[in-house]
Amino acid sequence: METWIWISIAAAFSQNLRFMLQKHLKSTSFSTAGATFSRFIFSAPLVCVLVVIYAKVSGQVLPVIPSNFWPYALAGGLSQILATMCVVALFAERNFAVGITFKKTEVVQTAIVGFLVLGETVTQAGLFAIGIGFWGVILLSDPPKGGTTHWSQRIFNRASGLGLGSGVLFAFSAIGYRGASLSLGVGDVVLSAGTTLALVASFQAIIMAIWLAARERGEISKVLRHWRVAGLVGLTSMIGSFCWFAAFTLQNAAYVKAVGQIELLFSFIAGVVVFKEKTSARELIAMGLISVSILLLIVVI
Repeated sequence: METWIWISIAAAFSQNLRFMLQKHLKSTSFSTAGATFSRFIFSAPLVCVLVVIYAKVSGQVLPVIPSNFWPYALAGGLSQILATMCVVALFAERNFAVGITFKKTEVVQTAIVGFLVLGETVTQAGLFAIGIGFWGVILLSDPPKGGTTHWSQRIFNRASGLGLGSGVLFAFSAIGYRGASLSLGVGDVVLSAGTTLALVASFQAIIMAIWLAARERGEISKVLRHWRVAGLVGLTSMIGSFCWFAAFTLQNAAYVKAVGQIELLFSFIAGVVVFKEKTSARELIAMGLISVSILLLIVVI
């Protein structure tokens, strides 16, 4: 398989670990914003240091940031903050595996946003595979508790709203990061992805700190007190984000996100083994459809 596929799988694995840790934080005493902030406050300074070290060791200079970098980077950064908050909030509505599956609607939406913003397209076979996965998402939109069979209430509920919302926002963040990284015009993928990540993560940490200081007093100190778990969130976030940024630099964002759906398998294992969650037959069928979609996408790409 091509390098970008392995990088995408590594990104999905790291991201799954990060969401597991954030679910733990959310289930204790952290607010949604506090659990989200934990991924940025520890990863931002670490990635900045690593990028500078890499540039010096490799004998390169840090790239000059062009003006068209910032619209892509800032839009991607804000979208990712809001998307992460949606996913963390979703964990209170559905189990871990289903929450991550809802998030994977980003594949369809990344293809659409990529076409509208960057003019990138996917093949007909790719669209067919994505469609299969989207049908699985529709099945997942049923609320976990019975009481209604009306289609509008099956689809338009809080859990599906949070999941689909996170998918839209993650789509915009993926396209924003790809556009930002490509705008640097740097041939070294590590330097390009690392520089983009360092600037975006720093911006996200500052914005989240300002928000928490103004709206949720005491949450920042709570994150710092739980630095062991929150620090692991930052570390896994840094590894996952770097892999995503590198993959976006190498390949169409829709294809990267499609391969990244392997995270569903990781989340299913985590939900059963770590969180001791039960999965319904409908949810298993839905995740099966999405898994088929992943395999088809890998074959046709």
